[in-house]
Formats: sequence, C-alpha cells, structure tokens
Amino acid sequence: MAAKHKFGKERFEAMDWVLIILLTAGMLCILVPFFNVIAISFTSYKEYMQSTWVLWPKEPTLDAYEQLFKDNRILVGYKTTLCYLLFGLPINLILCSTLAYALCRKGWPGRKLIFMLILFTMIFNGGIVPLYLVMKDLGLTNTIWAIIFAQGLNTFNMILIYNYFCSLPEALIESANLDGADEWTILVRIVLPLSKPILATVVLFVAVQLWNEYFQSMIFLRSNDWQSLQQVLRSIVMDSQVVDDSTIMSDIGERNFTNGIKMAAVMATMIPIMCVYPFLQKYFTKGIMIGAIKA
Repeated sequence: MAAKHKFGKERFEAMDWVLIILLTAGMLCILVPFFNVIAISFTSYKEYMQSTWVLWPKEPTLDAYEQLFKDNRILVGYKTTLCYLLFGLPINLILCSTLAYALCRKGWPGRKLIFMLILFTMIFNGGIVPLYLVMKDLGLTNTIWAIIFAQGLNTFNMILIYNYFCSLPEALIESANLDGADEWTILVRIVLPLSKPILATVVLFVAVQLWNEYFQSMIFLRSNDWQSLQQVLRSIVMDSQVVDDSTIMSDIGERNFTNGIKMAAVMATMIPIMCVYPFLQKYFTKGIMIGAIKA
C-alpha cells in the first residue's frame, strides 16, 4: 500500500497544485495590502515620500496615531459603537433565542405559519422610509435606540439558532416537562447551556454587524455627539482627502501625513473587533455547521 502524503493523500495531482497556487495567490492578495496598511500607519513622513509601498517601516513612529486620537471624534465613535454592543447585542441574542425556541417547540398552533411569515421578511421588507417613519413616530430618531431596535432581531441569526435547537434531543425537553419544569426553566437551564457553539457564532455575527454599523446611523443620527465609529472613519478620510486636494505640491510632507492618519484610523476601527474572534473561534465552526443544517 502506498504511503500517504502528510496532507492525507497518496499523491498530489495537477489540480491539487492549481488549487494550492490559486489559494496562495488569494491569500497574498489579502495579506499584502493588509500589512501595507499597518506599515503606513507607523511610517514617518520622509520614508513614505521615498516609497508609498511599505511592508516594514525602517523608522516606526506613532505620529499618525497621536494626531488621530487628538481628534475627539474618534472617542465619540468608540462611545457610540460600544453603546450599540452593550445594549444591542443582548437584545438581539434574547429575541433571537426566545423566538427560535418557541418556533422549534412541536405541537404549538400556528408555528409553521409564523415561521413562514418570518422567512418572508428576508426577501421582502418595507425599506428605509417606512422604518424611518416608525422611528419618528416613536420619538427615537437622533437616539441610539433607533439603531438598536431596528437591528433588534436578525432573521438569519434566528434561523441558525432555530435549526440548532431543533437538533437537540426532544427527550431532554420531555423529561424536563415530566419533572415539572416550565418553558423558561427549560430554555435557560437546559437548552441554552447546550447551545454555546451557535450562541457564540451569533454573538460574533451581531458584534461585527453592530461594530460596522454605518448606513442606519447616518439616517437616524444627526447629532455629532452620537456618530458611530464608521461614520467617524468616513469623516476623517474625507477631511484628509480635502487636505490632500488643497495642499500645494511643495508641501508634499503634509499630504503624506494625511495618508498616515487614514491608515491609522482604519487600524483603530478594525483591531478591536478582530481581537474578539480568537476567543470565539473554537465555537464558530461547529456552531455555523450545525446551525446551517436543517433539522
């Protein structure tokens, strides 16, 4: 019997090498610009003037970050986005998990009809204008609650949790019913502890969604005191572009400095959410696979 390759195959075929080359090229297309952004954010004016394509700065500097955090808008952005996460994440998780549990309980009248109506909203919705009018009538415009409630229930995440709940043994719930446990007790003490993989997956999805929230914040929030982090990033990039366009050619150093601020702003908004993933990685693959399979 032929010895297997260390990758688990007896031999590599031509298509295997083609896939490896394509995947490697795709990886480089992602990683090289990413490292270029990091390097530019730490690059000095003089070094950037010599070459705009930098992967490792020879003389690292924090000037771009110092200039960035002197702008109070970045702190406002962090405050607003952290409020989204603090209030929006538990609300979304509670609504999705309770609705999913109710729909997966067999024998309840109208369960399938309600599920189909919820699926209908994934394809058809009223749009931004009716949503704005609703928030205006509720008096929530220009408050963070407009964003939190507008994204309070995500249908896709609810379906993932629903499929995971349906994959749990029905005997667990039946035995709890025989012991006298009510529905809330079953959900909190039996179902949710067994659903850590899918809950961690949904937490990651919702956290990324709220962290990158931009469009609805632009629609509902007019006050400069409640701009989301992505709005602040857009403002900083646009202001830097104005400086670039208005700078005379002899003042090339100031123009390049604005590019450093742009890259520093990108890193400041990207790194915090990237740090969350390693803590959820062990649950992510299992949760997304089981939750995506229809029971």
